[in-house]
Amino acid sequence: MGNASVCKLQTHESRVKQVRKREIVRAGTTVEQMVRAIADMIVTGAMQPGDRLDEISLAGRFEVSRTPVREALRQLCTMGLVDREPNRSAVVTNVTGRYLSSMFEAMAELEGICARLSAERMTVDERHALERMHRESMRLVHAGSEEDYAAHNMEFHTRLYRGAHNDHIFELVTQTRSRLAPFRRAQFRIAGRLAKSYAEHDGIVIAILRGDIQAAGQAAYAHVSIVSEASATFVRPDVPAPSTKAG
Repeated sequence: MGNASVCKLQTHESRVKQVRKREIVRAGTTVEQMVRAIADMIVTGAMQPGDRLDEISLAGRFEVSRTPVREALRQLCTMGLVDREPNRSAVVTNVTGRYLSSMFEAMAELEGICARLSAERMTVDERHALERMHRESMRLVHAGSEEDYAAHNMEFHTRLYRGAHNDHIFELVTQTRSRLAPFRRAQFRIAGRLAKSYAEHDGIVIAILRGDIQAAGQAAYAHVSIVSEASATFVRPDVPAPSTKAG
């Protein structure tokens, strides 16, 4: 193959790679995957408070341009896992027990409201769909499938939020959930947590099917409180992160 042909082939391959990168970014999957991967490393201790998150290194690691990396870091900042000052690299923050407890306290109240309203407002079809997906999740518990159960858990709670039929509450609860997502996923690493989560969901579902507003709210509040205790396993002591400022 001549030099001209080789150059054309290399140029074509380069363009294909660029298109693929743009397609990935446009689909939004890469940003989501990066946020999840980095958040999980922070929560599980693979990344420590004060660790720098360099855009170039992350771009190379995830094989993307720096644009989606910036978006991922922005989302991590919103979640409280990363801090970024102007003209400085992003750094891992120290998520303290006090901070996490305050978020879970708010989450428990919001989920309790959603469960109460769902018990009152869910349509018959919505109740049956909730029950059906809950029962089907037992196979995930038996299989010990943490990732699949985490995805189911997300959908289960989303149905509760939508079942409240209140757009403002839905916005508040989903925003709060996004900040707690890494810790809510991490709980399923704890032995026996899948079965316990299923049992807690069962109490919520039964109360909603019966239209028992008070019981539904109490079950949902208790469930999130237990999740908070389980997630506390991954929280670091209440100490400040190392200073990242020069001097």
